[in-house]
Amino acid sequence: MKNLKKRLQQGETLHGCWLNLGSALTAEIVGLSGFDWVLIDLEHGAGTEKDVLAQLQALESTSTAAFVRVESADSPRISRVLDMGAAGVMCPKVNDAAEAKKVINGLHYPPFGSRGVAKMVRATAFGENFQKYYDSSKENLWGIVQIETAEALNHLDEIAAVEGVDVLFIGPADLSMELGIFGQFDHPIFIDALEKINQAARKAGKATGILFFNPDDYKKYHDMGIRFIACGADATFVADGAKNMVKKLEAFKATYK
Repeated sequence: MKNLKKRLQQGETLHGCWLNLGSALTAEIVGLSGFDWVLIDLEHGAGTEKDVLAQLQALESTSTAAFVRVESADSPRISRVLDMGAAGVMCPKVNDAAEAKKVINGLHYPPFGSRGVAKMVRATAFGENFQKYYDSSKENLWGIVQIETAEALNHLDEIAAVEGVDVLFIGPADLSMELGIFGQFDHPIFIDALEKINQAARKAGKATGILFFNPDDYKKYHDMGIRFIACGADATFVADGAKNMVKKLEAFKATYK
């Protein structure tokens, strides 16, 4: 699983981004660019489960680990993307320990969880490596739960303490919306929430993650102790590149008037 867990546990900051276009080509481009990890987004992204397989195949030859954000903690949603070869899952709006345990339960085979067993799937090289995959799955598969509701802030210690949860991932947009300060990421209420999430994660020996779109925010979040950092998405990379090119071309065009 590209050794990411050990690197994170040793205190290294890991860089990732979102994949929300549902495109195998943009997944491959982003993977080849050198990100440590990417998040294929099934909650808000344009793709479906059918598109996940092609994206995972495109990322296979890169050094980038691929996680999938599932729509919910329902076991079939989790097991399908894991069987395709995802390195782990992110689940949105996890409110308490019971919901976190549901995510982890779907992530792992018995006796640690209740994930259904299927040997002839891509994750196990279609049966060739099932035993190796099974033996290492508890150590290698990632459980990432999103903290993005006011209710979750009341249960941070319990969520962080759930065995199998690796990252408490902050959803800035949803969390700030819930707190009545949408988009105000420097607001004292938002900063206080982040500090509480960090404190709970550190106490449990877990990592904290966040997504942002302005690279200039890196220092702020890194200084808070956040080590699982995502910045940008394939859609924004394409949009920004297109806008920048039009701007440059229009600037050149203006010199000929």
